[in-house]
Amino acid sequence: MQSLTPSSSGVNLKSLIRSKIQSHRVVPSRLVIRCAYRFDSSNVAANTGTINTNGAPSTYNAGHVGPSRADWQSSCAILASKVVSQQQDTEMSGGAGNITAVNGHKMIDLDLVAINDNQPKPLTITDLSPAPMHGAQLRVAYQGVPGAYSEAAAGKAYPKCEAIPCDQFEVAFQAVELWIADRAVLPVENSLGGSIHRNYDLLLRHRLHIVGEVQLPVHHCLLALPGVRKEYLTRVISHPQALAQCELTLTKLGLNVAREAVDDTAGAAEYIAANNLRDTAAIASARAADLYGLQILAEGIQDDSSNVTRFVMLAREPIIPRTDRPFKTSIVFAHHEGTSVLFKVLSAFAFRNISLTKIESRPHRNRPIRVVDDANVGTAKHFEYMFYVDFEASMADVRAQNALAEVQEFTSFLRVLGSYPMDMTPWCPSRED
Repeated sequence: MQSLTPSSSGVNLKSLIRSKIQSHRVVPSRLVIRCAYRFDSSNVAANTGTINTNGAPSTYNAGHVGPSRADWQSSCAILASKVVSQQQDTEMSGGAGNITAVNGHKMIDLDLVAINDNQPKPLTITDLSPAPMHGAQLRVAYQGVPGAYSEAAAGKAYPKCEAIPCDQFEVAFQAVELWIADRAVLPVENSLGGSIHRNYDLLLRHRLHIVGEVQLPVHHCLLALPGVRKEYLTRVISHPQALAQCELTLTKLGLNVAREAVDDTAGAAEYIAANNLRDTAAIASARAADLYGLQILAEGIQDDSSNVTRFVMLAREPIIPRTDRPFKTSIVFAHHEGTSVLFKVLSAFAFRNISLTKIESRPHRNRPIRVVDDANVGTAKHFEYMFYVDFEASMADVRAQNALAEVQEFTSFLRVLGSYPMDMTPWCPSRED
């Protein structure tokens, strides 16, 4: 059979067919699928899958679009449903506002209504973060009202702090436990009035840690409304500790008055000013007189000019004990055999040359009475006690660790309340301090 050879003037059939096919070829397009729940541009590349129109993916994200056609179709169906729901939301809103698209999602520019600035602001992560370091602004709880000695102690312990007044000692403990305050500064003993037993009981009841101490000179004043003279007074009100610290001086002043106890010293001054009591005086600080508009009838009425109150600083977490400065450690212990082991406990510190600065006993609330029966003598009833001890050593000191290990052998209950730096600041019983 004779072959056909196209001439130069003829039409090349093969070239013509090829040109026709190329003119009608569909150029593959690229569909980009993005994650439907993330809008940040930093993750666009990671959440993007590129798929050809023939269903074979060229690249894909294993976390979002699978390598099979079924996975790709499923993702497209999800995106389609999102678009339909957005269109329905737009139609329900009446099509108001300018609509823009961001990563395939339609954004509607709405007219915002101004929010009242007086509304409470939501908490942020900084409100729930650990307390700042010492020296930064802290929220410090204290018992009393502004002008109380506890407020002055809080300012001395944490300068520039935000002082939070509490009406009761236990409220101050709970304020720290509930993250309302970062610290609490509470009195534990006074050089004239002795120990504040309520706070010793609360130290055992709550799980706060002693992280420091501060000693504050107490300068008492006799306060009354302007124009009131001492001979007009019929009663004096103040905290029980303040009344005890000024008992002799009030007698020397010739005041034949009734003495009534209230919650705190500054609260007594506030009570007189609020109720316009012209027959009542308060024992409080000079700052309380300035705050509540009272006059000072007498200054320095404490029985001893060296009157000082010791406060402890409490926190939710203990501090790390050190040995490069003087430290003090506070513990509480008890034993089911009563006081018979007290000498053994104290000898554990004496043999290691550790000085005790305080020992306080409080009745055991859960087991107040211990009954001992003797056939020859009879039945004896003894008080059960909890013993609070402060000693001059850090828990980082090996001597203190060995002493507590020995104490634990003699006691049925032992708890470290805190190991903290001692207050070594210079002290002078003057009004300015």
